[in-house]
Amino acid sequence: MKFAFAGIDFLGGVFEALIEAGWTPVKLFTRACDGIYDHNEIVVTRARAARIPIQLSKIHPGDIDALHAAHGRDWALVVAGYPWLVRGWRGKANYAVNFHPSPLPTGRGPYPLFRAVLDGYETWGVTAHVLAETGFDTGDIIAQEIFPLRPGETHETLLAKCQISARRLAAGPLARDLPNRWKRAEPQGDGSYWARATDADRTLDFRQDVAAILRRVRAFGTVETIARLGDVRGFISQADGWTEAHNHVPGTIVHRHRRHLVVAARDGYVQILRWSPASLIEAAQIGR
Repeated sequence: MKFAFAGIDFLGGVFEALIEAGWTPVKLFTRACDGIYDHNEIVVTRARAARIPIQLSKIHPGDIDALHAAHGRDWALVVAGYPWLVRGWRGKANYAVNFHPSPLPTGRGPYPLFRAVLDGYETWGVTAHVLAETGFDTGDIIAQEIFPLRPGETHETLLAKCQISARRLAAGPLARDLPNRWKRAEPQGDGSYWARATDADRTLDFRQDVAAILRRVRAFGTVETIARLGDVRGFISQADGWTEAHNHVPGTIVHRHRRHLVVAARDGYVQILRWSPASLIEAAQIGR
């Protein structure tokens, strides 16, 4: 089947899996990336190897019209990790599918992985659904894979699980049985929309217990949490800790060893292992 792919490396395994399954790519829609949190080098390299057009700007109905003019309706639009709502595909393509890293209808929205760890979900999943034109992540479900989460789940382990799951869905149900799955797609019903995480969501509160603080650090991982460390605003990517009775005011730095800091929490101590006074993006800009 011919297909256009819209996305970045975040779920770029979907692009690769479809090509490996024998689908024919006709165009890549991607976007500019910061090279720190977001990347598109892999999908761009794949597209160049396939000698297909690459577009960095937002998809407009005219772009869909052009694909329709070139291929009729005999193609699919596959979206995975694309930030813009895509309209105008009905009647122009036989299929339009979005891959979303949540067990829909739970966790609609731009990036639900942080909250999945923060809220301590015991299971999670990835969903392939009909690309809706009236709202994000609301289309009928074509295929879904659910997997368990462990108590110590991190942003990075959950991301890897979602990427592996999305690739399996693409190589299996989508590549092998899309026409039948499309006919049997099931409405989602009521669900939940999770907004994009803010700096407030990423900020540590040392008045909380150690377990809650470390869960927040794990939830954001290399995307970094934020905390006041003495007179410095720190961006934290790794921490550990333990419970212990003490008389320190929460937030007090009680020990330093090289770059490691031990900070008092409500019921113990948090050891800051990897941190910087500048965020990764700020550090990259300084280094240029």
